[in-house]
Amino acid sequence: MSSSGTCHTSASRYYERTRNFTPFQSLEACLAAGGKLPAGQSLSATKPSSTAYSRGQFGSGWDDADGDCQDSRQEALIAQSTAPVRFKDNNHCRVLSGRWISPYSGQVIHDPSAMDIDHVVPLKWAWEHGASSWPKEKRVRFANDPRNLVSVEASLNRQKGAKGLDEWLPPANQQQYIARFKAVAKMYGLPDR
Repeated sequence: MSSSGTCHTSASRYYERTRNFTPFQSLEACLAAGGKLPAGQSLSATKPSSTAYSRGQFGSGWDDADGDCQDSRQEALIAQSTAPVRFKDNNHCRVLSGRWISPYSGQVIHDPSAMDIDHVVPLKWAWEHGASSWPKEKRVRFANDPRNLVSVEASLNRQKGAKGLDEWLPPANQQQYIARFKAVAKMYGLPDR
């Protein structure tokens, strides 16, 4: 339940964005505690089907497949920085600063907290175009594949959302973006539009 008293399921587009909340075991428990459904939503519409998308179907966040304490977000930041990165601590687990040039705008960014790691081929888009039939391991690999990850300003990543090539292109470097989208889609047997 969000601080406004709204009950969101994991399929809600607000689920992962809500920072102040009270967790419940089920939607019914949230509603029983006085919560309400989002505007315009009925209880029957909130029941997840076996084919409903959720971020959790691609793993529980960023993966640390090699166990070096740097998850795939941190590894993308390290690999894509155009200057040596500084770490938050001596364990070298979290990037504190670096120098990134957003391929979506050309903007230079030094603060990793101002950046998102974008899935060039969005997870929800992939789910709707064939990833729903993949084994979970393939979905986790796809969500953490460095070829599908780019460091960009948070605002453009959120503007893009789960849109495909026919719905969104970045302000800069559109041809490179299209080529990368198509290459990643092809690697995973997804359509390129």
